[in-house]
This record gives sequence, structure tokens and C-alpha cells, in this order.
Amino acid sequence: MQLKIMPKKKRLPAGRVALILFLCQMISALEVPLDPKLLEDLVQPPTITQQSPKDYIIDPRENIVIQCEAKGKPPPSFSWTRNGTHFDIDKDPLVTMKPGSGTLTINIMSEGKAETYEGVYQCTARNERGAAISNNIVVRPSRSPLWTKEKLEPITLRNGQSLVLPCRPPLGLPPPIIFWMDNSFQRLPQSERVSQGLNGDLYFSNVLPEDTREDYICYARFNHTQTIQQKQPISVKVISVDELNDTIAANLSDTEFYSAKPNRERPPTFLTPEGNTSNKEELRGNVLSLECIAEGLPTPVIYWIKEDGTLPTNRTFYRNFKKTLQIIQVSEADSGNYQCIAKNALGAIHHTISVTVKAAPYWILAPQNLVLSPGEDGSLICRANGNPKPRISWLSNGVPIEIAPDDPSRKIDGDTIIFSNVQERSSAVYQCNASNEYGYLLANAFVNVLAEPPRILTSANTLYQVIANRPALLDCAFFGSPLPTIEWFKGAKGSALRDDIYVLHENGTLEIPVAQKDSTGTYTCVARNKLGMAKNEVHLEIKDPTRIIKQPEYAVVQRGSTVSFECKVKHDHTLTLTITWLKDNGELPSDGRFTVDKDHLEVADVRDSDGGAYTCVANTTLDMVSASAVLSVVDVPNPPFDLELTDQLDKSVQLSWTPGDDNNSPITKFIIEYEDAMHEAGLWRHQTEVSGMQTTAQLKLSPYVNYSFRVMAVNSLGRSLPSEPSEQYLTKAAEPDTNPTAVEGLGSEPDNLVITWKPLNGFESNGPGLQYKVSWLQKDGDDEWASVVVANVSKYIVSGTPTFVPYLIKVQALNDVGFAPEPAVVMGHSGEDLPMVAPGNVRVNVVNSTLAEVHWDPVPLKSIRGHLQGYRIYYWKAQEGSLKRNRRHIEKKILTFQGNKTHGMLPGLEPFSHYALNVRVVNGKGEGPASPDRVFNTPEGVPSAPSSLKIINPTLDSLTLEWDPPSRPNGILTEYTLKYQPINSTHELGPLVDLKIPANKTRWTLKNLNFSTRYKFYFYAQTAAGSGSQITEEAVTTVDEGKLAMASRQVDIATQGWFIGLMCAVALLILILLIVCFIRRNKGGKYPVKEKEDAHADPEIQPMKEDDGTFGEYSDAEDHKPLKKGSRTPSDRTVKKEDSDDSLVDYGEGVNGQFNEDGSFIGQYSGKKEKEPAEGNESSEAPSPVNAMNSFV
Repeated sequence: MQLKIMPKKKRLPAGRVALILFLCQMISALEVPLDPKLLEDLVQPPTITQQSPKDYIIDPRENIVIQCEAKGKPPPSFSWTRNGTHFDIDKDPLVTMKPGSGTLTINIMSEGKAETYEGVYQCTARNERGAAISNNIVVRPSRSPLWTKEKLEPITLRNGQSLVLPCRPPLGLPPPIIFWMDNSFQRLPQSERVSQGLNGDLYFSNVLPEDTREDYICYARFNHTQTIQQKQPISVKVISVDELNDTIAANLSDTEFYSAKPNRERPPTFLTPEGNTSNKEELRGNVLSLECIAEGLPTPVIYWIKEDGTLPTNRTFYRNFKKTLQIIQVSEADSGNYQCIAKNALGAIHHTISVTVKAAPYWILAPQNLVLSPGEDGSLICRANGNPKPRISWLSNGVPIEIAPDDPSRKIDGDTIIFSNVQERSSAVYQCNASNEYGYLLANAFVNVLAEPPRILTSANTLYQVIANRPALLDCAFFGSPLPTIEWFKGAKGSALRDDIYVLHENGTLEIPVAQKDSTGTYTCVARNKLGMAKNEVHLEIKDPTRIIKQPEYAVVQRGSTVSFECKVKHDHTLTLTITWLKDNGELPSDGRFTVDKDHLEVADVRDSDGGAYTCVANTTLDMVSASAVLSVVDVPNPPFDLELTDQLDKSVQLSWTPGDDNNSPITKFIIEYEDAMHEAGLWRHQTEVSGMQTTAQLKLSPYVNYSFRVMAVNSLGRSLPSEPSEQYLTKAAEPDTNPTAVEGLGSEPDNLVITWKPLNGFESNGPGLQYKVSWLQKDGDDEWASVVVANVSKYIVSGTPTFVPYLIKVQALNDVGFAPEPAVVMGHSGEDLPMVAPGNVRVNVVNSTLAEVHWDPVPLKSIRGHLQGYRIYYWKAQEGSLKRNRRHIEKKILTFQGNKTHGMLPGLEPFSHYALNVRVVNGKGEGPASPDRVFNTPEGVPSAPSSLKIINPTLDSLTLEWDPPSRPNGILTEYTLKYQPINSTHELGPLVDLKIPANKTRWTLKNLNFSTRYKFYFYAQTAAGSGSQITEEAVTTVDEGKLAMASRQVDIATQGWFIGLMCAVALLILILLIVCFIRRNKGGKYPVKEKEDAHADPEIQPMKEDDGTFGEYSDAEDHKPLKKGSRTPSDRTVKKEDSDDSLVDYGEGVNGQFNEDGSFIGQYSGKKEKEPAEGNESSEAPSPVNAMNSFV
């Protein structure tokens, strides 16, 4: 049985894929774990752990240290060979070996030379189990020789010729690094024209006069010894052919004159490599460097291709201005033909480099250590490759296996040694050597035959804590020879765990792929082989996973504000939670503006630099979760800058600018403003707007303006501050483009014409010397225009004009450059005067008692002497016979009718009145003379309500009424009408009594009334035109004291039985009658409250006549209604009249109003007919049961 001893593993990570790769091992093989206690007990052959490099270049100024470290049990002893023979270090006092180690120290600092100890060294580490050997270590001291002295002649050549300055550094160990500098230790500039080759030479594709200098120096730096050597300076002088006369040119030697080629353009030729083809060999894994440098005029450009394939993308690099092609990690697949092409305007050439990639030996499978138990089988395999194919040879304990002691358990089969039925004496260290002409590989691998019972190396009672739903890995590191078998058990009496639920790894680890809460418990690992058994217990706890239940959210905030991120975390309470906030995967800035409070991060006074990704990291000892959110800091844009004016023309210019930072909110538009420093300094006006994608704008300009421009950027948050102003740009003067506006011609006096206009502003003047040419022409009069040029004003007065004559007017702008375009002609008039003629044939038609219609003949237009505004009617109320005598003291009313009207209506007149009127024409100057007064009378109308109504001297059966006549009788009163009716205790009305009273009465007594009864009175006056508005009142007659006394004397009768019986019968009869009345009432329908209220109304309200002359209804509508339930008169039982005078303000203009456009109110004054109240039993209403009860009572 084969065993491979595995080293002890630390606790494994949770990733299963990485775990499986890590745990993978060869079947029936075991690697010895590097457990200190185990290593103390186990014997092991030597293993080389550290050694110096194969090619070991030393610094001759320091002691030589050749390393050789090895491990083994028992500890190995060390010996050295030098140049193939034993190196006795005891005989050389300068050589010492480090205790417990094979490392040599050769003390050449005190005496001796490094060259003395040059050679090939090999170290051997040996113990009782075998011997391991190191590589052959070639020790050589580094060398940094000086340049050989040489005399360098100055080089003179013509402008445009090629040149190569040789370096040829001395051979050193290792080779030096070459560079060119001047005497001031400044590197010489290189370019496509001038460059250094791989061999260190300096190549000029063509020279220029500025290449002339006397200090071209090649330096060689030897890094190992930290020394720099320099070549003698080389002098180069570049001249033109014209500078040399024929005599001097003839005396120049070939060495002094570098080339005789004329200075002219030429196609490329290669300076290196030479010829059309060349070969290059490189070893696998190195850097392949191919170089082509060409000369020519103009300077050639180099291109590279691979003839039979493409250049590897990720491993190809161009150096030295593409003159050098480098391929790193070169392999056999990179072999082939590479072509460099040099090209300029006159032609192209190419050079082919054939590349062959060779390979020093490299491992395919290096031999591995074997730990076997007695009687087991095994093998050592050594496989290597190279170009050419390496040769494999074996050694045993440092001795070629052909001459090594014979071992019957081994058999050599080329690159493999097969072991069978090994015994302890088979332990040895074997070396495999793979070599070809380019190098060798040497590997040590031991065979260690051991017999060991099982040992479990994992600590007992180890506690494993795992997050739920993740893999759980329980370690059971073990060792034994032969290789032990491993079993796992759960609990005290559990059975062996099966592979269908668990994963049993060959290194002893038990994997639970998805650990659950019920996976918690104690697990036992048991290791067995034929030499014994060992076991170990471990414990597993399952924890709840950490989860972020509220993640931080993406935020967009304006600069200067405050932003907060929230990160709520839920975790296993038995684990310690730490929450860390990161910005862009780094620590938060150490700034007091950042505040972390539990699960919140707050950033105050946000700045632009605060934008980025903020990550909340929640950590426990077992797991970690994170969530991120991006903060975008936005603000209004920064102002644009670098304003520039180009394409400056007379009337346009192009403005360009550079946008400022948009502060994370895209710029939507740019606003361009201008300042006119000549006319409106300090005032910025809007010029135009352009899209946020533009950074230029073509601006239209006006002449004679000293422009400055500024730009503002706008995004969704607002506009930026203005940019700095651009340079000023003064446009040339030109004639005005426009003329004044709002030109008018109106006279202020009857003999003048005032011409006004809105002047141009400075921006519109287009040049200096702004003036106006004012022209006027009398329409249908003058044949020629009169004109005058005035300064920059807004008015000109033409005197001596006829009154109110039409004029044609125009105002033209001009400046020092010229005139504006021909202006438009407008119509105006000279000044107005008062009209000369009054309207004639004034006629009055009385429509009704409050409305009259007036007609007149229009005034001739010429006599108006102005713009006709309309006609104005003056009218007033006058006493007959005193029209002229009291005219000054009468208040007149005025109505104005606009336009050329010839009639109008006079509303709101008082009935039965004497009126006078006249008519005047009105123009813009004022009123003309009045027409002769016309008088007219209005007919009678209905009177107003009596001014007051009082009830005095109430008795048992009488009431006395006193009243004042109507304040506006509107005619001759003919009589008064008094209507009254009783009101019972339930407020039901009784029969209505109608009484006529002579007009000359102001007092009336009603007799034969019922005692202790309330009456309601309706009282109004009448003229020939009809009945006026009524006034109402209520009053009560007094109580009969004699009947009260009689009732008190009959008290004794009331105590008699027969009287009591009679009263009961009467009460019963009344009850029956009430029931009958109630039934009848229900059959007749219910009477709403409105009907009861209507029952109180005057049943004989007088209608108004259709043509009564009233305009609208001026009387209060409440005067036509009776008092409702609970209504009472004032304490003095006087009712005040309500005024309803008409107001002319509602119908005319100005102070007194005016008519509508048609001047007529006809059709708007028809009277409203109302139903007269019914009297007594003639009422049209259905009989009321309540009235029936009143009659019964």
C-alpha cells in the first residue's frame, strides 16, 4: 500500500472549490505533516531548503557567502566539492561553515582575492537515511573594466546625412547598461530620428545643424559594483555644402569628411541589421528583442509584422520609437520570420529576421518525496522537456545510480524508478538530472520507509463555529504508516457518517456541504491502520447569518447640504457585530463632517470630493456582508471660462467658451448676455440662448455698440454665476435701421400741431449724432412737405396751423453716417376749438311718468371744429312760470351719448313733474353752445306708501288710526284704502274688511270691533294712475271688565253638579268636532307653513299698470307681503317708509351716466301684474277647517 505523507493543515476556508483543490492528493500516498512534535519522533532523509543560484556573480569587494541549508532527522552533516573534487574547508583559514548549516563564508575582506575562489561548488547534506546534493554553483566575481584609450577624431558631415556614433563598451560581468549623456551629465534627447541601439551605438537617421556638439559621451554602468565608466567625448559638426568652398572641400580627407553624398532627400536604408535577412535565437521564457534602425530623408518610420502569423497581443511591446520589437515570455510558438519595414515619402525597404526559440530543460513532472511503509510499492517519476530534448540521469545519495550500491527493491525505467516490497534499508535520497546544451535541472526526492501507528494531529475538543447554510469543515489531520483509514461519528453512540450526506476528504476532513441548525453537536474522528487506532472529538455550532435588512440608498444632493445613509443589520446575538463604513473601498476621511451613529452615516456640508461609493460593511467573527450606495453631489454649474471672440465682422461675431464643471447635473443650455459700455455701462441684457451641447455661438450685432459678452450655464438646479466678461468689441457706426415709433400729431391749441414720437435709444442709434427729420403736409392742401431736423428730442410743435385740419406726418431718424429707411406716414390733426353750433330741432316725447325720449338734428361736421365726442343733454326739474328766474339755483342732471347720436332716453324722471332740457355737441376741446331749452311735463304716477301709520286710543270695540300722507304723492291723491281683518290665537286670519277714506283725512276711527281681538291693517293711497305701496300695522282691542266680574259671580253655579255635567257634555261635543275637523283636514291634504304665511298676506294687492313709467321696480318687495307669524311693529306703532328713488348713475356716463349704444330703454319698463287678494268668501282658496273652528267658537 502506497502512502503519501501530508503536511498539517490549518483550519480551511469556506470556499469548497479551493478546498477540494487544496485537499487533493494521490491515492494511498501521505506527506509527512510539519508538526513539531511529530518531526521530533520521525526519521527523515535530508532535504535541501536553500542554496545559492547556479550562476553566482559576487562583488569582489565583499566576503563571499555560498548558501546551503537543509533539513532532516537526524540533522544532516554538510560537505562541499569545488571543481569536482573535495573542498577541505578546514585547511583554508579564510573559509568557515555556519554551525548547523552548510553555508560557507569566505573572508576576502581581510586578505585574499575573489578570483582565487572562482569555480564550481556543490554542497552535500547527509544523514543515516541518505544524502541530498545542491546544484552546481558557478562562482564568479563581477568585473567593470575601463575603456581602452583611443584617439577619436572630430566628425564633420553635411546636413541631412546619416551618422552612427559607436560605443563599444568593455566586456564586463554582468554586461553593463549603456546610455549617452553630455559633459553636464544630461541625457541626450532621442527621437524617431536619433536613437540608441541595443548594442549601445547612437544612430542618426539624418543629421541637423542642432546636432553639432563636442560632448557626445557613452557611459557604461555596472550595477553589480555600482560603478560607471565613460568613453572619450566624440565631437560632431554638421555643415552645409554652401559653407565650404571648393578649395577647403578638396583638402578634406576621407576621415574628416564623413560622407560625400549630397544633401538631398533619399529613400530608407538600414543601418542595422545589415542585408536583407538575419537570424535570431532566444531561449524559452526570456524576452525576445528584435531591432531595425534605418536612415533616410525624411526620417523613416518603422513597422513590424510576422510573416506566418500575428503578433501576440498581450506579450508584444514596442520600444525605442518602434525600432525595437519585444515579446515577453517567449515560447516555441513564437518561432518564425519577423519583418521590419522602413518607410518614408520616397520609398520603403524591409528586413526579415528568422527567429528560433530554443529551450533549456524545464519540468513537466519533478520527482516527489515518498514515505512508504515496509512491504509497500512506489515510484519516482522525473519528466522534463526542452529544445533539444534533455537527457535524464539518476543519482542515489549523490552517486550515479549505475555505480551506487545495488538495491533489489528498485528498478530503473528511463525517467521512472519503480520500487516494490520496500524495506527500511531502501530509504535513500535520489537525484534526477535533466540537461541539454542550454542548461540543466537537478531535483532531490527521498524515499523514506517508516512503520508508525496512527496519530491525530488536530487539537482535541476544537470548537468550530459556522454560519447556517454554508459548508462546515471539521479537521482531522492525521499521520500513520501504513496510511490510516478515517471514519467520522456524530454523538456518543452515533453510527459512521455516510458519503451520501457528508463529504469525507482523503486528508481526514469532514465536510457538511450545507450546515443547518440540527448539524450542531459533537463529532468524533477515528484513524486506524494495522499498527493501531486513534480518535479525537470536535464540536460544531451553527450561527445565524448576518444580513443587511435595510441597505443604504443612492442619493443625489446639492453641494452644502446634509445627506444620511442607513444600514440596518440583523445578526446572531451570540456573535459580536462591528459595522464599518468605507468610501470608495477606503477609510472614511478624517473629517468632523462625517458622523457614524449606530446604523447611520451622516455627511454634513457635502462637498464635491464627497461624491463616490459608500459601503456599509457588517463583520462578525464568522461572516461579513456589505452593501453600497453611490452619492452624487450636484450643484449649479461652475461658470464658463476662456471666452474668445473670433470671426469679427461688422454685424456678427463668433463667441466661444469652455464650459465649467457641470457638478454632476448635465448642462441644458447656455445664456449669453451683452453689455453696451458706450450707452448702458453696467447694464447686462439678454442676447441669446444656445443648447448645452454647444460651446460656440454666432451672435448678431448692432452698429456702433461697444460690446462685452458673458455666458451663464444652466442645469436642472439653476444657473451658474456669470463668466468673466469677454474682451470688448466696438462695431462700426452705420445709419439707423429703424425710425421712431408711436408717432402722433395732435394740437394743443387751435392754431398748432404737436408732433410727438418715441425716440430711439442709444443702442438703436447705430452711430453718433442721432437726430430726427420731422416732416408734415396738410392733407388736401399743400403740395410740398415741410420738414425740420431736430436734436435727439421727442416732440416738435408746428405753429400757425388752421384749426382742426388733417396733416400727413413722418419722423425719420438720422445720424452722422446717414438716414434711416423711409418712415411710415401717419395721420394727425391740428388743434381743436370749441364747437360753434348748437343742435337744432330738439324734440321731447314723454314715454311714461318716469321716462322721456329726446330727438335732435346733428350739427354739421365743419362747425364741430374737432373730433366729435358725442352729444350731452342737460335736464332739470323746474317750477312752472319760474323757469328763467330760478335757473341758477336748480340742480341739473347730465347724460352723454357717444358718437353721432341723434336721440336718447331720459330715465328716472319723477311723475307729475315739470322738466326743462337742452342739448349740446361735445368735441375734444369741450362743449358747444346749448340748444334752446325745451320743457315737458310727466304724467301722474302711483303714490308712495303713506309716510307713517299709528293706532291710538284702543277701546273694547274701537281703534283710532292716524297717518301721514305719502312723501311722494306722484299726482293728486283721490282717496285712501284701508283693509283689515282679525287674527285669532292661532294666528289664523278672519274675514277681510275693505274701507275707502277721503284723501283729505289723516285720522279714522273704527267702531263695533270685537273686544280683546288682534287686527291687522293694510293701508295705501291712490291717484288717478292707480294704487300706491301699502303700509301694514297690527293692534288689539281692550278686555271687557264687566264680563270678567260676571264670570267671577257665577263661581257658585260652576260648583253645581248639573253644571259640571253640562260642561262635560260640551267638552265631549267639542272633542268630537275636533276629531271630525282633523279627519277632514287630512283628506284635504296638509297645509305647509308657506300657505299659512300667505294667509296673512293682503288678499287685494293692487297691480301696477303696464305703462306706469317706472324703470325697473323701485318699491321694496316686502311691502307687498303681510307680516309673518311673530311679526311686530315698533314700540311706537309707526312704520317708516322705504325710499326707492331712481339713480341715473346706473344708466349714463360720467357723473350722471349715459345710455346704452342704441340710446333706448324701450321694452325694459313694462309693469309687473300681481293677483289681487280675495275678499271674504270670494277667496279662491279651499275652505280651511281651522276657519270653521274659529266660526264655531
